[in-house]
Amino acid sequence: MASLACSADDLRPLLGSVANASAAAEYICSRFDAVSNKFIDTGYAVDNTYLLFSTYLVFAMQLGFAMLCAGSVRAKNTMNIMLTNVLDAAAGGLFYYLFGFALAFGAPSNGFIGQHFFGLSRFPTPSFDYGYFLFQWAFAIAAAGITSGSIAERTQFVAYLIYSSFLTGLVYPIVSHWFWSADGWGSPTRSNNLLFGSGVIDFAGSGVVHLVGAIAVSTTINL
Repeated sequence: MASLACSADDLRPLLGSVANASAAAEYICSRFDAVSNKFIDTGYAVDNTYLLFSTYLVFAMQLGFAMLCAGSVRAKNTMNIMLTNVLDAAAGGLFYYLFGFALAFGAPSNGFIGQHFFGLSRFPTPSFDYGYFLFQWAFAIAAAGITSGSIAERTQFVAYLIYSSFLTGLVYPIVSHWFWSADGWGSPTRSNNLLFGSGVIDFAGSGVVHLVGAIAVSTTINL
């Protein structure tokens, strides 16, 4: 949010011949700046609250994936598949923290892959905060969770965690960089060379997340 500016030099002529016009102008501007800063702080708090609430909603999708997987396996494997979903989010979070976010949003970068913020080094920045990282992490593990039901009872526990970590820490971040990062080759926020004149306009991850998940599912089934 841009701050509102008040200049005592601009305000002083409006006070005319009022006694202590300079002091009055400076006082009014100081109060104005204080109120403006309060609005900035309030806007920041509201934006982050909304972002974190959205993060929790996306993360709640993991519960749906867990129920889906539990309904896709025999009763004796229910606990195992539920534990898999929990560790899926944990392992995915670790690899997204180490590599994924940097590959997706590490700016400045090229159109294919991000190059900064590995392990969230030099983070947060004026552009990105921890709330944004959590929001993107929730989408990353959702992409991996899409595939969990299709391979239930078909893979070993360790093999699935390796596969999920690879998908969350490498595959999904690169694809999301293409379309969601300002530097991505398909991003609609690029200043030039827009794809099809508009870039890829994705709504709530419906393209990026489900593209990665669907291709991973079809590849797994074919294998």
